Amino acid sequence: MINQCDILDEKKSSLLHKKSSEVTFPMDEKDILNINNMIMYLRMTQDEEYAAKNNLRAGMGLAAVQLGVLKRYFVISYKNEDGTFEEYKVINPKIVSNSEELIYVEEGEGCLSVNRYVDGIVPRYARITVEYYDEFGNKIIKRVREEIAVAFQHEIDHLNGILFTDKIDKKDPYKNKDNMRAI
Repeated sequence: MINQCDILDEKKSSLLHKKSSEVTFPMDEKDILNINNMIMYLRMTQDEEYAAKNNLRAGMGLAAVQLGVLKRYFVISYKNEDGTFEEYKVINPKIVSNSEELIYVEEGEGCLSVNRYVDGIVPRYARITVEYYDEFGNKIIKRVREEIAVAFQHEIDHLNGILFTDKIDKKDPYKNKDNMRAI
């Protein structure tokens, strides 16, 4: 099982700025186990009582590179208002189309590998269509929007060696804010 200590911190790892390699199918059993553990870990971080008791920061996405595995896969576990989870196991993703509309996370984007608040906005597409594979090698084409679209883009950036902090303009952290919609 994954614990907070297993997640690489931006200050400790140059791996976070390396590009991950494509996954081949059939997937290695260790990678499938990683994917399932990543989903469980994210679910636990979104359980307020469990997270508080175990000093966990809430997260909705986790990329393999954040565990020191340079392979192109990530998971998203988004807790809906009714307590159910919307979950994605994403392998070898490619954004095939995007909206023109840009959005940003109003309270600021966060990351389990960045243990501090970062001032500024990260421009993201409001809607994207993503082509990816599940752990069995089945191709999936999915249109996602709003928070889920932000999560997909954030995790795809991880696979390309990019942290959200790299996308914030250092001289003007709120650059072009008026040209985007806050979510």
